[in-house]
Amino acid sequence: MSIQTAIEALQPKFGERLTTGTSVREQYGRNEAWYPLTPPDAVIWPENTEEVSIIARTCNEHGCPIVAWGAGTSLEGHIVPVQGGITLSFDRMNNVLDVHQEDMDAVVQPGVTRHQLNDDLRATGLFFSVDPGADASIGGMAATRASGTSAVRYGTMREAVLALEVVMADGRIVRTGSRARKSSNGYDLTKLFVGSEGTLGIITELTVRLHAQPEAMSAAICAFDDLEGAVNTVIQVIQMAIPVARIELVDATSIKAINAYSNYSMNEGPHLFIEFHGTEAGVAEQAEIVGEICSEFGGSNFEWATKTEDRNRLWAARHNFYYAIKAMCPGRTGYNTDSCVPISRLADCVLESIDDAQDSGLTTTMIGHAGDGNFHFGYMIDPDNIEELNTAKALGERLSERTLAMGGTVSGEHGIGIGKKKFMTKEHGETAWELMGQIKHTFDPNGILNPGKLVPGN
Repeated sequence: MSIQTAIEALQPKFGERLTTGTSVREQYGRNEAWYPLTPPDAVIWPENTEEVSIIARTCNEHGCPIVAWGAGTSLEGHIVPVQGGITLSFDRMNNVLDVHQEDMDAVVQPGVTRHQLNDDLRATGLFFSVDPGADASIGGMAATRASGTSAVRYGTMREAVLALEVVMADGRIVRTGSRARKSSNGYDLTKLFVGSEGTLGIITELTVRLHAQPEAMSAAICAFDDLEGAVNTVIQVIQMAIPVARIELVDATSIKAINAYSNYSMNEGPHLFIEFHGTEAGVAEQAEIVGEICSEFGGSNFEWATKTEDRNRLWAARHNFYYAIKAMCPGRTGYNTDSCVPISRLADCVLESIDDAQDSGLTTTMIGHAGDGNFHFGYMIDPDNIEELNTAKALGERLSERTLAMGGTVSGEHGIGIGKKKFMTKEHGETAWELMGQIKHTFDPNGILNPGKLVPGN
């Protein structure tokens, strides 16, 4: 049993769609995080579910690891083939298969990206709501249970996925869920696969929930004297049940980078980026109330964007902040981590974490989907500098410990992958984590699906 024999067994079937070329393997060995280049032994491009089934069955027979690849945008090393094997790229399984306009759902292949799906939906008056910032693949978003800027109103991938088609480790094909909006029928296998990070099965088709485009949309940015005022504004907005569509917290360092990268001229202090959806009257009322709350906590310099192009530019600047930070810190990469706490502890966790990083010598950024208590810290490091890497790791670990002590979770969005595996027992308890390992062994007894990630003994 070996990786090489699996590759040799698959080569006649896939021909040029299976490669062991160095340059391609290195392309699929890179990641958006700080992890070093780790190429797979081969890359393969299936075109349908049946081919994925053949790949899984063959790899299972020969004990060859499989790592599924969507767009490569994950941040915790999910796609790093730590035990070698075959990277399965969904570049050729990227079709929108069906849109049920009346029922507000769509059926897609896993390689479809969120931008691609929304472009396809443009004439229907519908949109796919989950927005992690990067143009991630829908399959990858389901595998990591992604969320993003709009989760405060529309929910995460957990709520967005209605049904799945999944190839198991031994090649069996299963379908979970249905297009019905609710069910009281058996174990919820759909939710089990969503967030399993490619360790339980390979997602080959998804049915996702869509939403109607709102009648009116308005966005604003508001500057604050300090982060505490911005965070307290968010807490007040959420506690008053104002249905904001997005409410993003951006620190001063990130604002400085965004100004330079995206040609903005915002005051270089903490900001909230806010968006409202609804009727014309409803949006106006929400904006007025939020404006009053912002003023109460030291907010000023409101700038409104009601035109589509202005809103798109604003959110593009927000989504590009990581590239803006990298441009501000040439030669460095981000040690990026996220946490999520109960909304009442958001200010405590954020401010303590900023204080902790104060004397680290690293450029530190903080940006967050503050409406649901989720925030991201980035520590800019030279990846070849072991001292800087260790400093960033220590900061990230203390942030995770702080989050757990405040009743939160070590990841509200990025997932576990390699980077946060050590915190699984602290968050879930030894028994629950062992149970996850037992589920993994039941689904994938030979341990070929994304090994080294998420669960014990993997």
